[in-house]
Amino acid sequence: MAYDVPSAGGEQPVATTTRQYGTTHTTSTFFVSLRGASLEEVTPAWSALAEGATVTEPLAASACSPAFGMLTDRFGVTWVVDAATP
Repeated sequence: MAYDVPSAGGEQPVATTTRQYGTTHTTSTFFVSLRGASLEEVTPAWSALAEGATVTEPLAASACSPAFGMLTDRFGVTWVVDAATP
């Protein structure tokens, strides 16, 4: 799944995405979302995406999900990876 993200800035060649106090701040105009059934299911995909990436939030359990992580891959695409809540 991909979704658009409201951005305060203009177009930039490489997006910057940060998380602060549980809020995402970004210059990207879209994210790609990858959801699996469990942490074990999404970990291999996360590991592959993380090669050469800038990790915004490491893949780990969060208050709203058994697994949540965010990174910008080596091509400048921001990914949100999570596991569905049972």
